[in-house]
Amino acid sequence: MTANGLFITFEGIDGAGKSTHIEGLAQLFRAQGRAVTLTREPGGTPLAEKLRNMVLNDRMDAMTEALLVFAARRDHLQQVIEPALSAGSVVLCDRFTDATFAYQGGGRGFDLALLDVLEKMVQTTAADKGGFIRQPDLTVWFDLPAEIAARRLAGTRAPDKFEAQPFEFFRRVAAGYRQRMQASPQRFARINADSTRDAVWQQVLQALRYRGWMA
Repeated sequence: MTANGLFITFEGIDGAGKSTHIEGLAQLFRAQGRAVTLTREPGGTPLAEKLRNMVLNDRMDAMTEALLVFAARRDHLQQVIEPALSAGSVVLCDRFTDATFAYQGGGRGFDLALLDVLEKMVQTTAADKGGFIRQPDLTVWFDLPAEIAARRLAGTRAPDKFEAQPFEFFRRVAAGYRQRMQASPQRFARINADSTRDAVWQQVLQALRYRGWMA
């Protein structure tokens, strides 16, 4: 945990059940008397939301996607995440940089080394704040087979360009998430999302209890 706040991100493909549990955790932290900032990526600021709409709907190559996502992330960090953490808030973010490595890196096959360069450039804090690379204190990864996620989403809404991708794309996305987890195992909590809502919730709570953040 950072000195002034707590940064938790939630990862996984659409249909994995992130949104329900993000809101549940927000309520628990508020019950502890903590200020909570709920946000998402791409997005979280007016500028980043405009870029989100472009990334999700406009045709472009993987490099353009990655550059737009990191541009949105830079604004999001400066305008929302860093100020909230400095104020002692718990920041709960629906996706962050792991998603870029999973979707653009794993799914699209974009150069992981270049993503690593962008990550360092965009997420390095100001010198007066230590100049370190901002990473989540905990990343909760909702791991769910693409076929099950597709069944959950069927008929719920019109898919964006990512949701409309074939199963093989999402298998590569899952592999991208797994690679990130293997590189930073202490930061990740893998959740078996192919279970009941209550069982998934208990896994999420256990991940926070393990770190001493929940009773």
